[in-house]
Amino acid sequence: MVDAVVIGSGPNGLVAANLLAGAGWSVEVLEAQDEPGGAVRSDRGVHPEYVNDLFSSFYPLAAVSPVLGRLELHREGLRWSHAPRVLAHPLLDGSCAVLDRDRSATAEALDRFAPGDGESWQALCRIWDRLGGDIVDALFSPFPPVRAGAALAVRLRAAGGLRLARSLVLPVRRLGEEEFAGQGGRLLLAGNALHADLAPEAAGSGGFGWLMSMLGQFHGFPVPVGGAGALTAALVRRLESRGGSVRCGQRVTEVVVRQGRAVGVRTESGEAVQARRAVLADVSAPCLYGSLLSPEHLPPRLLKDMRRFQWDFATFKVDWALHGPVPWSSAAAATAGTVHLAEGVDELTRWASQIARSRIPDRPFLLVGQMTTADATRSPLDTESAWAYTHVPHEVKADAGADGLTGTWDAGEQERMADRVERQVERYAPGFRSRIRARRVLAPPSLQAADGNLHNGAVNGGTASMHQQLVFRPTPGTGRSETPVKGLYLASASAHPGGGVHGAPGANAARAAIRSTRATAQPLAAAQRLLARRDRTGETAGGTS
Repeated sequence: MVDAVVIGSGPNGLVAANLLAGAGWSVEVLEAQDEPGGAVRSDRGVHPEYVNDLFSSFYPLAAVSPVLGRLELHREGLRWSHAPRVLAHPLLDGSCAVLDRDRSATAEALDRFAPGDGESWQALCRIWDRLGGDIVDALFSPFPPVRAGAALAVRLRAAGGLRLARSLVLPVRRLGEEEFAGQGGRLLLAGNALHADLAPEAAGSGGFGWLMSMLGQFHGFPVPVGGAGALTAALVRRLESRGGSVRCGQRVTEVVVRQGRAVGVRTESGEAVQARRAVLADVSAPCLYGSLLSPEHLPPRLLKDMRRFQWDFATFKVDWALHGPVPWSSAAAATAGTVHLAEGVDELTRWASQIARSRIPDRPFLLVGQMTTADATRSPLDTESAWAYTHVPHEVKADAGADGLTGTWDAGEQERMADRVERQVERYAPGFRSRIRARRVLAPPSLQAADGNLHNGAVNGGTASMHQQLVFRPTPGTGRSETPVKGLYLASASAHPGGGVHGAPGANAARAAIRSTRATAQPLAAAQRLLARRDRTGETAGGTS
């Protein structure tokens, strides 16, 4: 028996476990896979001389997260590295939108698309100068963010709040059109919005695109030195130094509930692990409410709402070991850690439309990671550890391309889709395919098999669209980590504030568990003091003896 059981060792589960252990709780983390980390893992599976990240790679939200900052993971050996430039979006004519941590360099690059666009970028940066800290505090606070929200509201009024609020709820296409005359600024905003499943025409995609762009501008897109797994290793070391433990290969199949309260879990092998105080679930909301809990413990309304739960896009990823750098036609792209590939905002809209109509895109929008450019330890000198991913529909009705893909993702389909991805890179980097030393293909089923939270490779724990955020996440009327079962907390990206490696859902769940225990402990302690006093005076509950 332990004070708390944490289901899942992704970053949220490990953050939650660290906070509980820091509060003096005994904590055990149970992980279904053979190694910890969830979607924060790296290996040498593509080529023994190359480190490749299996899932996530760049961590702007980790860089700004107060949750991770307070854990002081540098004391556990974690180091961060940056590429010379944050992000590049090259076009076939040789032009390239560049996001540089020097805002004047970003502005200068945008002025080459249209004079004056650099000043427009600087104006967006000045808004972040005034509001960025309060936005971050509000974003990573439990919902509703009362204190942080009040501070943000005061600053918003001073910054022309209604006009700014209007800008943030705009579709990113419209925001780009209002702010920039040329393509460069529009591409930076729209490409960053598509780090989530927000199409250029989606309400609120402008705010998300601006947020990610400002994080890149002010904090960069850093990577852990040595691979994504270095971040997980630091979290595990910190937890173990405080008495917590992580057990891998332990798939939890049931949250045990007695008299309306979570009292432990049961694993696939039949082992029962009891929890005196709390169970925290770093699993998706559909897994928690549709698999780990019996329906009898949940309100019918919640079960009905979960049938409306929407996943974010499915994902298809290719990892490469390259025997030379990517031969970009645009020199600026060679120095960026992240590269976006799409020939303009119209092509982004076309791509998103194909996914919305359940078609596998013929010209996929690619997010490319140049990991050795960002961290020289990832592969030998003058080589590149790289990857690219794109999104595809969860249910495929047709292939918009000529390869006859059906979405079964058998070996043949995986290879044909990987070839399609490589042809898209080749458009912007002629000769790219000749530099491939080895590759690994991760189709939607492969991603889900490697991490059960990644339903078909959906990386954000559910759509980032407005109808499933804040008080609507994961279902209407929730927005917090507490669940209908006492002592059970949702600690995954399916909870507010959602996807990304920042630890906030795990921290929110841990703090809620600690608060609940304190609230219970106060009347219990009072009752214990009363009983002790009665024992001393000879009183009983029914009168005097």
